[in-house]
Amino acid sequence: MRACANHEKKLTSLRRIRVGIDVGGTFTKAVAIDIKTGQIIGKSTVSTTHKAQKGVSEGIVIALSKILEESKIEISEIELIAHSTTQAINALLESDTAKVGIIAMGVTPEKNNVIKRTNLSNAKFNSDQTIRTEHTFLDTAQLISESKVLESINELKSKGAQVIVATEAFGVDDPSNELFVMKNAIRSDIPATASHEISGIYGLEIRTLTAAINASVLPKTFEVANFVEEAIRESGVSAPVMIMKGDGGVTNMDTFRTKPILTILSGPAASVAGALLYLKVSNGIFVEVGGTSTNICIIKNGKPEIRYATIKDHPTCIRSMDVRILGVAGGSMIKLKDNRVWNVGPRSAHIAGMRYSCFADATTLKQGKIIQIKPKQSDSEPYVAIQCQNETFAITNTCAANALGLIDKDDYSFADQTSAKIAMELLGKEIGISGPEVAMSIIQTASFEITKTVSKILKEFKMDKLKTQIIGGGGGASVLVPFVAKQLGIPYQKAEHAEVISSIGVASSMIQEEMEHTITNPTPEIISELHKKIHAIMIDRGAIPESITISSEYISEKSLLRISATGNVELDSSENAKNIFTLDEAKNRAGQTMNLGTESIDLTFETDHYFVFTGHVSEKKLFSKKNRHPVLVLDRYGRQKLFLNNAKVFQGGKISVIEELDDYLESKNSDIAPQVYLMNNLKLIDFSSLTSISHILNAVQQELNSSDKAAIIIEIK
Repeated sequence: MRACANHEKKLTSLRRIRVGIDVGGTFTKAVAIDIKTGQIIGKSTVSTTHKAQKGVSEGIVIALSKILEESKIEISEIELIAHSTTQAINALLESDTAKVGIIAMGVTPEKNNVIKRTNLSNAKFNSDQTIRTEHTFLDTAQLISESKVLESINELKSKGAQVIVATEAFGVDDPSNELFVMKNAIRSDIPATASHEISGIYGLEIRTLTAAINASVLPKTFEVANFVEEAIRESGVSAPVMIMKGDGGVTNMDTFRTKPILTILSGPAASVAGALLYLKVSNGIFVEVGGTSTNICIIKNGKPEIRYATIKDHPTCIRSMDVRILGVAGGSMIKLKDNRVWNVGPRSAHIAGMRYSCFADATTLKQGKIIQIKPKQSDSEPYVAIQCQNETFAITNTCAANALGLIDKDDYSFADQTSAKIAMELLGKEIGISGPEVAMSIIQTASFEITKTVSKILKEFKMDKLKTQIIGGGGGASVLVPFVAKQLGIPYQKAEHAEVISSIGVASSMIQEEMEHTITNPTPEIISELHKKIHAIMIDRGAIPESITISSEYISEKSLLRISATGNVELDSSENAKNIFTLDEAKNRAGQTMNLGTESIDLTFETDHYFVFTGHVSEKKLFSKKNRHPVLVLDRYGRQKLFLNNAKVFQGGKISVIEELDDYLESKNSDIAPQVYLMNNLKLIDFSSLTSISHILNAVQQELNSSDKAAIIIEIK
């Protein structure tokens, strides 16, 4: 009995832990987060194992094993492992791709047009050899046979094709032919992608191109996915393994195997997810400074900006976070010209295989001399370094910042200031200026591109400097970001645990899915059906039902309907008392977001999962006053789900709210419906895609059938 009691005690004492692992170009970093408390209970950093037999998976397991051992975490306590990856984008950038065989389908009269739109070599996509393609046409005027499909596949295989893309002009509406080709390709033991699976929008050229990009990395990512899962399972961990997407959500490993293109910009997305979910930023510009590159992302009204990804100047129909990537960071090396600091980066000390001079022994460094080297044979200009007796050290931004005393003692980038100053004095002597002068010149030169990019973003997105903050992340955050913020006159905040913010983002991120369809008449029935479909996908991916929010957007000029959904992998509303916001905390957060005192804010509607706040603003005009009512929806964790500058809220039982909505719409005497949002206990649904009043009423009524109470939010322009 005592043994049994001890066993029960052990079970009840187990923590619920998520592990987030960010696989960067230089380092693989892991964090372990206790779900119940929200606390980080462990961190680990190891070198990324690019050249290992099983690639980056070895580094993932080393980082995982290290964090388990050092933080005394039981394997049974791990509930989820999620990681970001650079495998897909690296394969494309390094042209480590498979040859793609494209099977284009259509009827004979359209043959020439279809070939023109799907033959990527004719579109000069292969000019830089990023992707090699072969092409064939399959006539679908008659029912296509298995023998014809296999004939096309074998023809492409004989020309060296390693993967197949099936694409048809109206495959979005009727994917049966594309699916038939995929089925036969898989039977022939060759990976395949159907263009309709990548995107539901019309546009044969861009859909084929996107599918070809996806197919080209399938063998590589399939291998990596298997390596990662096998390595983690061999370590004894049975928890689900998920991967970060470029839009900031996580998905299962099967998605990585079949649609690796969705993980493009996975690393930068992880950083933003960390800023959003861990720091709960409403409006800001997130600047992540790594060792080699700096990623700049936009957060507006609590959400990251999303756009169609461009890969090597080629547009795709894959949506990801808007990330600006610059070739300057904490480890960037220095170029000289005409006795001055001419440029900083893009080569980094990590790529050059050298240590930073600020981490060298001061006595050793004093005996060194300035030399100019080309870390890679392909470098067009040399970089400066310090040659000592047994080792050559790089001069970097981190060295300059430490020499100037810009780095706090407890910062990840803090180094020996004596060594840093010696490095600057050696370089200054080389070009005839003082050590502090050359250090400041390095920081100014390195920061220029970051400052210019942030300034451009502020104008592009019309962001108010007074309501925007710059958030620094990454191990090199303190090296450059405070200087940039000061130059622009914008408040600066360094992310807590900045050096592992990407790993935090991976560990705490939500599942996010998006569907796009070309459609001329998005009826309530169609939208409701798509809502059900994406809801089912979310649950299949691991989201719990009560956390899912769904929004829809109709872009009339493109006849494009976009359905988006987000949800948590797991919520623990009973025990996660530290992370769950009280009403007072939520009201304070609402005040910060709306820029209002809490006395001017009311709680309008509340469910088990959401708060709806309404603000009251009186704005003076020339001869009058105008009242405005901003509306903010927060979830129980203080995350912003919706913000409207002026809106009206109806709440109550399902019959009363539909009657109030009907009366309001009728009173406006307009054929064009306003933007309408519905909230019940489980979901927040955006009906802004509907412009017809009758469609709005029908769609809302359908959703209310399963609700006891609800709130309807109407945007007022």
